[in-house]
Amino acid sequence: MRLSLALSLLAAAVAAPSASAFTLTMGTGNSFGRVFRISTWGESHGGGVGVTLDGCPPRLRLSREEIQVDLDRRRPGQSRITTPRNEADAVEILSGVTSEGVTTGTPIAMLVRNKDHRSSDYLDNDMKVAYRPSHADATYDAKYGVRAIAGGGRSSARETIGRVAAGAIARKVLQQYNGIEVLAYVSKVQEITCDVNDSTFTQEEVDSNIVRCPDQD
Repeated sequence: MRLSLALSLLAAAVAAPSASAFTLTMGTGNSFGRVFRISTWGESHGGGVGVTLDGCPPRLRLSREEIQVDLDRRRPGQSRITTPRNEADAVEILSGVTSEGVTTGTPIAMLVRNKDHRSSDYLDNDMKVAYRPSHADATYDAKYGVRAIAGGGRSSARETIGRVAAGAIARKVLQQYNGIEVLAYVSKVQEITCDVNDSTFTQEEVDSNIVRCPDQD
């Protein structure tokens, strides 16, 4: 009864706040999907970032190393066009997979710990009073009234770690149950386009280019 009343009051506060009451803005955009649902969590300069995945079928053979392959592809510091932040991005599977490497059908929680975060790079200069150009911390502050100066918090690109880890599992489910192979590449940077045959390009060709484009020209 108490929980039901609390939820009703919360819904009323969000739907129609009075002039004298505070305005409550709910955080959104952290969970995606219905049958196969993921919720990402963590901040750029917090203890770590990760994801909780609900909807993975049971009895799927799954290893930490399979997920690590895709995380290694997005890992920072690999080329001159990525952030120099040096992170191993080693994934830990906290739940949903047995010690024998078999999914149980329950939520799979995965964690990547932050190692190379230097908050002083943000707090000991003008960044603490000025927004970074083209960065989402400005819109985050405008929407929620709070700003994670060090690293951008949830508006950091490290938030994508959870999506990549969950995507690695989704890729395996699609391959094993439907025979679907998922490949992608960067097709355009500003006005520069590529010439790629979508029927024949390979993952190896994509990864051979620092821009992640199979067109070497």
